[in-house]
Amino acid sequence: MHGPLPTALRSVNIVLVEPEIPPNTGNIARLCAATGSTLHLIEPLGFEIDDKRLARAGMDYWKLVTWRRWSTWNEFQNHLTAGSRLWFVEQGAPRRYTQAEFAPDDYLVFGRETAGLPVALLQAHPEHWLDIPMANSEARSLNLSNCVAIVLFEALRQLSDR
Repeated sequence: MHGPLPTALRSVNIVLVEPEIPPNTGNIARLCAATGSTLHLIEPLGFEIDDKRLARAGMDYWKLVTWRRWSTWNEFQNHLTAGSRLWFVEQGAPRRYTQAEFAPDDYLVFGRETAGLPVALLQAHPEHWLDIPMANSEARSLNLSNCVAIVLFEALRQLSDR
């Protein structure tokens, strides 16, 4: 994609709950910089923010990223305003990500690379639990940064059509 996104679309939030792999987070930071999305990192992190692998994957884009670090899920949740919507992306969901109707200022929530999102969190929000379908049932999962890109660009596509 070349060229800037309309300013009105630069309001999607990406939330990584306890990310573990620095290059994934670096790639996602780069994606957030390119799309004007805000990145939220919820601790514990499986790396230090100054990790060389994180910096290498994010290249020189970190200075362009709007991001926040939260010590716990509850701290993050307490900052949300009324009307904020969380979309939980995890396999096994009752609906596909393409069936969601995204709005500006939505939060796209992704879990740890090795464990995903907590089941209790997903079960508490089945109406906002989304799945990315895969054709091969033997493939365990997609890469986290790919999942973020897939859902983020669907959200941006929908918002640009309005």
